[in-house]
Amino acid sequence: MEKLRRIIEWTKLKIRIESNENDIVYFKEREIWWASLGSNIGFEQDGKNAKFERPVLILRKFGPEVFWGVPMSSKKKEGRFYYVVNYDDFDYSILLSQLRLISSKRLVRKLRYLPEDEFEETKKRIKDLL
Repeated sequence: MEKLRRIIEWTKLKIRIESNENDIVYFKEREIWWASLGSNIGFEQDGKNAKFERPVLILRKFGPEVFWGVPMSSKKKEGRFYYVVNYDDFDYSILLSQLRLISSKRLVRKLRYLPEDEFEETKKRIKDLL
């Protein structure tokens, strides 16, 4: 029942996000943003809290409205599907297998840039998965 309640709440927020046509979000590759990813299905990464947010690394920008993004987790995960980066003495896992096309309408606020060397390593690891 809790999952159903979250899906309903996410649907309400998604309608507000989709109908908002005023905000233009300026973003670049290598940036990490909080993004409203929603309440998803199966093993897809859900967002957290009221805005269903999760940090997302912008991997490739395809224009002002869409990009390839890779969700991140505050839980340290190991294995070939994860890449751990450190920020302010805290480990984050980049969830390489969760690469997806994301609308810039989902972007909430910018956190920081990923250092160039870690960004290049992330791209290399994703290519290795393909």
